[in-house]
Amino acid sequence: MATLAPQLQEIYNNFAANVPAEVKNTVDTARLDASTKFANTDGVIKVGAAFPAFTLPSATGENVSSSELLNKGALLITFYRGNWCPFCNLALRAFQQKLEDIHAKGVEFVAISPELPDSSLSTKEKNELKFPVLSDAGNKLARELGIVWKQPAELKPLLKQFGNDLEKQNGDDSFEVPIPATFLVGKDGVVKNVYFEPDYRKRVEPATALEWIEKL
Repeated sequence: MATLAPQLQEIYNNFAANVPAEVKNTVDTARLDASTKFANTDGVIKVGAAFPAFTLPSATGENVSSSELLNKGALLITFYRGNWCPFCNLALRAFQQKLEDIHAKGVEFVAISPELPDSSLSTKEKNELKFPVLSDAGNKLARELGIVWKQPAELKPLLKQFGNDLEKQNGDDSFEVPIPATFLVGKDGVVKNVYFEPDYRKRVEPATALEWIEKL
């Protein structure tokens, strides 16, 4: 099966080839802003730390708690920006393709974004996801992990131009999103592995996450 990295790069290449130079420059400058702000990752949760307890609404309306999930086994958690992000959708689909392998190891998998449940439901349906997609309203949990990025204001009109109203989708006007990150949390609630990369064009390979799981 193809790895995720070249598919993610292809999304960016297509975007760069098909938008005006000023649009590409605005997006590229914003991405560099994230890399600059997170050049120092001291504030990001580390391996060995206790993952904060959470209870979050799912796309289908029920509350899902970390304690309930950890009662079943270890937990693989991925944070994504929203269903407006093609890189996120591709990464979520890649995890869906490996979901049986993840479950076979006794590990639960969840995806979390700041989007309201209605938007999360769109993500779940659009990508045919069989795992819980949770809403972290106001990025409260992401903030505890140190992974929240306030996007530059210059991006707002651009996103709206592409039909994405984050204020409506997230239920607030903060224009904040999580830096996409993936965490493996042991049954004991302790973080065992972290993938954190401010360049949202890069994501952990599901195969890498499965290697983490093998070492639990």
